[in-house]
Amino acid sequence: MDASAGTAPALLTRLRQRRVWLTVVGITVAVVALGAFAWWWLYASRYQSTDDAYVAGDLVGVMSQVQGTVVSIGADETDRVQAGQELVRLDATDYRIALQEAEQQLARAVRQVHTVFANRDQLRALVAERQADLERAQADLARRHAVAQSGAVSSEELGHAQDAVNAARDALSAAEHNLAAGTALVGRTGVADNPEVRAAATQVERAWLNVQRTSVRAPVSGYVARRSVQLGERIAPGSPLLAIVPLERLRVEANFKEVQLADMRIGQPVRVIADLYGGHVEYHGTVEGLGMGTGAAFALLPAQNATGNWIKVVQRVPVRITLEPAELREHPLRIGLSTRVRIDVHDSSGSALAAAPRREPVLATSAYDTDLSAIRTHIEEIIRDNGGGALAEVAGR
Repeated sequence: MDASAGTAPALLTRLRQRRVWLTVVGITVAVVALGAFAWWWLYASRYQSTDDAYVAGDLVGVMSQVQGTVVSIGADETDRVQAGQELVRLDATDYRIALQEAEQQLARAVRQVHTVFANRDQLRALVAERQADLERAQADLARRHAVAQSGAVSSEELGHAQDAVNAARDALSAAEHNLAAGTALVGRTGVADNPEVRAAATQVERAWLNVQRTSVRAPVSGYVARRSVQLGERIAPGSPLLAIVPLERLRVEANFKEVQLADMRIGQPVRVIADLYGGHVEYHGTVEGLGMGTGAAFALLPAQNATGNWIKVVQRVPVRITLEPAELREHPLRIGLSTRVRIDVHDSSGSALAAAPRREPVLATSAYDTDLSAIRTHIEEIIRDNGGGALAEVAGR
């Protein structure tokens, strides 16, 4: 009796302790579950993140438009260059000689066309002379016909007068044919507008452009990232000389799992942390676009999933993210750096694909635009100095 009476309170105590512990465990599990739900609701369901993200950018190649020997290199790797700055200079001796030959050919063409115009004017005067000869012969024949009935003029003289008229008419016809041929050579243009002169002038412009293109200039502003050209090297048109990276065009290529893309849309806000600066520097950007295929689909050797040993692998799709230019200027990045990306996908009302074509070019340059006014003025001087300016009138006027 006494032993059983002593064990009952101890059993009750253990039962109470077990209930307390079960209650504590239950509350703890409930708190953890509530915290996990709150984390999912406030963060996981609203953000998508990845550390498979890298800095990307444009590598603008610099190439020569003409062949030649490198005599000067104006920028090296890591140098800052401005659009239009001379980066490489080629030996222009051959092109200057070609320009002189083109100018001499233009001068010859102007003089030849000038001679054709002068011949046309001579033929025009000859036609007028033959017309006058015909009119005189016809007047002489008319006078002889008027006095022929009185016997003052013999029939032989009438025959000679008629022969003179026929000869004058034939001479006029020949002169008119020659004038027509001369007019056809010059058309209805002046010396400066003649096709032969314009063709020679075009050759002068092309030779002058080749001289200008021996100075290879930067198409955009940025930093030289890769230089392969060497002094004294003989380069061909289209050979890569160096590359320029415009830092303001740097972006992030983030590779997200396919299960993360359901709510991802263009224009959603993005926060980026680069390993270069750590967590104390945060970049802000927006989603510019989602890739049109997975990395495996565009690989050099795509996966062959039709084989018998196929294993499903979660695919990743590249997402392009633009960054704020001001933040890039304050904390410059480099192509290829690792980053961590977090996208706010709470607002999924946007479009997953671009809705309209791009209105502005992605990149454009005016470094290759050449002002031809100087060479055209020089061409006009050559035409004028060789007699072309004296015959500006058009044929047939």
